Amino acid sequence: MARKVVPIAPEKAQFRTATVHGRSVGYVEAGSGNLLLLIHGMAGTAENWGSVIEPLALGHTVIAPDFPGHGTSEPGGGDYSLGSLASGLRDLMLTLGHERATLVGHSLGGGVALQFTYQFPEMVERLVLVSSGGLGPDVSPILRAAALPGADLFISATAGIGARAGSLLGGGLGKLGLRPSADVAEVARGYASLSDPERRKAFLATLRAVVGTGGQRVAARDLLYLADALPLLIVWGDRDPIIPVSHAEETHKALPGSRLEIFENTGHVPQLECPGRFVAVLQRFLDETEPARFDRDEWVARFKTA
Repeated sequence: MARKVVPIAPEKAQFRTATVHGRSVGYVEAGSGNLLLLIHGMAGTAENWGSVIEPLALGHTVIAPDFPGHGTSEPGGGDYSLGSLASGLRDLMLTLGHERATLVGHSLGGGVALQFTYQFPEMVERLVLVSSGGLGPDVSPILRAAALPGADLFISATAGIGARAGSLLGGGLGKLGLRPSADVAEVARGYASLSDPERRKAFLATLRAVVGTGGQRVAARDLLYLADALPLLIVWGDRDPIIPVSHAEETHKALPGSRLEIFENTGHVPQLECPGRFVAVLQRFLDETEPARFDRDEWVARFKTA
């Protein structure tokens, strides 16, 4: 294992890299204690968690990795399926010496966290789904359009323009004493990053693995019963324009032992839009639940009775 450390500030979160299967994986790490693995969304990076990493690290080890081809991580081997992304997270955890974690997945990261839980249940202590994919077919028309043939050319031509337009919008609102919401700003930042050919390639491969023109391709609803004994927190914004809040409500209904927190007047990125509330809700969940312990016999029994 090769690791490179670049400190941001003493006693604070640090950007690090690890070599996994010969490729560099970038991640942010802070704190000590039981592991919280923060998993970002589509076209995102570890920066999606920038406002909450250090508060959460007061009582935990927090790791926020970049997916292959995203942020500071090198592109993967071409497989950007949920299963491959989940396996990559498992391998990073083991490389860094961690065998169990509470998974906190946002958007696409929620779908990856669900897949991770299915593939490696013995490594999961708790599950937190934030504006999560994989819970139903509905998704923004913008993402469905990005799955169309030829979308690469359109994104290539407009991502740079979008970045400049976002800067102009931010500057204009700043002069009025206003600022774009964290939700809008994060979507604009993610889209602007696609002006880079390698990031665009990784984004499209990842997107098309989970989204088609008809909506989300992958749904975990038929496997949710396997998470019934796992501490589960669902967090959503009631004004999410990407994935509807009804997915949160339906999942909570299917798993009545789960906890549901809906943030009012909030969009797709509650951890950036309402970081204080997000940290408080997550910390309370961690304090009030015990880590799950994997029981193979019980797991097999669920398969037989489903």
